[in-house]
Amino acid sequence: MAKVSIYLNFPGTAEAAFTFYKKVFKTEFVGPIMYIKDVPSQDGNPQFSEEDGKKVMHACLPILGGTQIMATDIVESMGHQLIAGNNIHINLEPDSREETERLFNALSEGGSEIEPLQDMFWGDYWGSCLDRYGIRWMFNHHPTE
Repeated sequence: MAKVSIYLNFPGTAEAAFTFYKKVFKTEFVGPIMYIKDVPSQDGNPQFSEEDGKKVMHACLPILGGTQIMATDIVESMGHQLIAGNNIHINLEPDSREETERLFNALSEGGSEIEPLQDMFWGDYWGSCLDRYGIRWMFNHHPTE
């Protein structure tokens, strides 16, 4: 079933924030918190520092009405910067790869900061963009076959 969630970027405080939110909403994490150190190394990419390895790559927590908030810590060593406006993404999880591509193509047209759709190591078909109006969108399609 298609769904929408809210993706939050933090300056190294994602785990503390989500531990707090977990208490506030009285819910449990969806799956374990994944850390940067859990990212498989890829040829040609530098290794993460021990400090970067402790940062959150992904966390997910249900809040109200079926809505989930998700989070990551920015990694400054990769050139990421947290500034007002890049700390929130609207995350779309369409039912099909085709619908994911349709939405991505439409929302990224005339946009910038485009991360093309691609199959990722965690199993999803993922991409992101900043649309022409300054809204950040993330796309995750999780194949069910």
